[in-house]
Amino acid sequence: MHSELSELLLSNFYVFLLATFLGLEVIRRVSPLLHTPLMSLTNAISAITVVGSIVIAAEQKTTLSTVLGAVAVTASMINIVGGYMITYRMLRMFKKQERKQP
Repeated sequence: MHSELSELLLSNFYVFLLATFLGLEVIRRVSPLLHTPLMSLTNAISAITVVGSIVIAAEQKTTLSTVLGAVAVTASMINIVGGYMITYRMLRMFKKQERKQP
């Protein structure tokens, strides 16, 4: 039982590392013009992450899963709020400003 659990954990950790490096490479190669739509997409993905982490935290199978679920909810919400703030600021940069005529 303990051996199977550690193998599963190690396997999931490898998948997490590969996904992290792949995500970094994809983001690094995006042109600056596409950053605002990409931020909107990542906000949507983070919303899905929040739902999943709420489900994990609500199951309360173990103390560790509950704590990690709560941490995931917090991290995802920080990511969503920060993403929307950055997207809003970037969209304001492209908005035409009205000039006051004397």
